[in-house]
Amino acid sequence: MKLQRTSRIAALLCASTLALAACSDDDQGGSTTSEGGSGSGGSSLSGTLNGGGSSAQEAAMEAWRAGFGEANPGVTVNYDPAGSSAGREQFLSGGLAFAGSDAALDEEEIASGTTRCEGGNAIDLPLYISPIAVIYNLEGVEELNLDAATTAKIFNVQITKWNDPAIQALNEGVELPDLDITAVHRQDGSGTTNNFTDYLADAAGSDWPYEADSDWTAPGGEAAQGTSGVVAAVEGGNGTIGYADLSRAEGLGVANIKIGEEFVAPSAEGAAKAVETAERVSGRPEGDISLEIDRATTDPTDYPITLVAYSIVCTSYPDAAQGELVKAFFTYVASEEGQQAAADNAGSAPISDALRTDVLAAVEAITAG
Repeated sequence: MKLQRTSRIAALLCASTLALAACSDDDQGGSTTSEGGSGSGGSSLSGTLNGGGSSAQEAAMEAWRAGFGEANPGVTVNYDPAGSSAGREQFLSGGLAFAGSDAALDEEEIASGTTRCEGGNAIDLPLYISPIAVIYNLEGVEELNLDAATTAKIFNVQITKWNDPAIQALNEGVELPDLDITAVHRQDGSGTTNNFTDYLADAAGSDWPYEADSDWTAPGGEAAQGTSGVVAAVEGGNGTIGYADLSRAEGLGVANIKIGEEFVAPSAEGAAKAVETAERVSGRPEGDISLEIDRATTDPTDYPITLVAYSIVCTSYPDAAQGELVKAFFTYVASEEGQQAAADNAGSAPISDALRTDVLAAVEAITAG
């Protein structure tokens, strides 16, 4: 998949955004003299909105910041792609107005959210859908097939050579080299890791004897910081394999994954189907939309290694200006325009109309001041 960022987006970002490091917590609010401001021009919203977290949705966030900034030139939205775990921690400590996370809040974090949101709740809004690609760099091998069990054994360092019979059996007619495998995983706490290991735990059975986790728990392999670090490590070696959001896989090999009886390449369409068939997690705070994807599906149109990245916000903001900026920004992010901007810039799948209706209702219910 060839992904390009438009010069307009780059120009807007250069002109209208500031480095997050230069912004203090005191700058997260702002003043508002009109309602909304996320759709048409002429908005008089103003202020600074600080967020951070998921590095997988960095390209989408670039598009959202640019599009929202074009309609709301008085607002600066900053985003630090420090990783999902870091984003959740900083949000819950009050350092960010919102967080991006590739994993939903857990029960302990939900409990902390009532304190952070001063009587309200922290809720998860699914606003970025993208397949996770198993990426590789293997000289002379342009196409690679893998199934869940073999992938699990590679990342658990049970299969250590590329010409191992288990890999060869999935790739008839392909000359696989007698070369060591270097499996690369995230060093930092990562929602991408959580989604990837959730797939391995559900689809690979006993071949992955670990629970899904944002922190890498299997022994061995090479660790790298952030999505960019994993991609760089895979790019920098021969015989390397890793996992990353598909939007970051340009120039690398992308494995086909066995689903049912077919080998399927990751795609936005397959990711969208996975979300369409996902179940909503019960027992969450009002307005929270957390999804549980069927990782062990046998439907080849339903790509199971799909990442749902959430935007985490409060249902109530004591600072009225900050709350209004959050509402305006995420109204744009959830809109058809915002979702298409992310799709164009990051190759993600837009959320469905039904999901958009529920997300917008949750955003509209946010109270401020």
